[in-house]
Amino acid sequence: MTRSVRRTRGSGRIPRTCRTRRTVRVVGAGAAALLTLSACSSSSDAGSDAAAGPDSSAKLAGTVTVFAAASLQESFTTLGKRFEKKHPGTKVTFSFGGSDTLAASITGGAPADVFAAASPKTMAIVTNEKDAVGTPATFVRNQLEIATLPGNPDKVSSLKDLTRSGLKVVLCDKTVPCGSAAQKALEAADLELTPVSYEQDVKSALTKVELKEADAAVVYKTDVKAAGDRVAGVDFPESAEAINDYPISLLKSARNPNTAKAFIELVKSAEGQKVLTEAGFLKP
Repeated sequence: MTRSVRRTRGSGRIPRTCRTRRTVRVVGAGAAALLTLSACSSSSDAGSDAAAGPDSSAKLAGTVTVFAAASLQESFTTLGKRFEKKHPGTKVTFSFGGSDTLAASITGGAPADVFAAASPKTMAIVTNEKDAVGTPATFVRNQLEIATLPGNPDKVSSLKDLTRSGLKVVLCDKTVPCGSAAQKALEAADLELTPVSYEQDVKSALTKVELKEADAAVVYKTDVKAAGDRVAGVDFPESAEAINDYPISLLKSARNPNTAKAFIELVKSAEGQKVLTEAGFLKP
């Protein structure tokens, strides 16, 4: 004979959807009750978890699209390969270029998961449009250096030497971080310099020297190092007045946020920092 149970508000009984079968032995009732309560809690919290964001414990898969400053090309390519090796089934694709151009593409709707800029100013183009998630994190810094032809045949030893008549010098455009930093350094040295050309990103400026289309260029230390014996590097003290912070951020339009977050964590990790500092970047 089955006894009916009257349900009253505040009775403390477990809801029908969470009750266990009455045939469970008494010795296991405590464990059964705990399991039941746990199951109820999980189901009720599921909605809030989904609202909070993607599940970080989910298996990483799919493609991550990273827009990154041109100066990050070598180190990020290395980190992308390591990421894919650690997480089979993932793929990291990159778009490298001038930070201002990349930022404009993002605010214009270009599909990307991660943005790594060469200055807070260019990152602000994205954050001001509320296209970034949270506060961007500075992960490295970079300093300028003069790149000359191999062996430095023009005997360039200072920023002032770049103002010599007849010397063909290339700078990054003033709108991109390496160009803005070069202008700060020139102002710190109280110098004026008219280059033979302004380039849209630091790699383009360096290429002019590598192809012997220019005698010198003001670029980043990381780019001089990456070029190897194709150029010679000359330090100058005014570069300390124009060190750029590099911020990185997940983008609001990210199609693969879990995997994108994991790539950002690799960049910020000890392993990522080792790759970046070996490339010549400074720690934040």
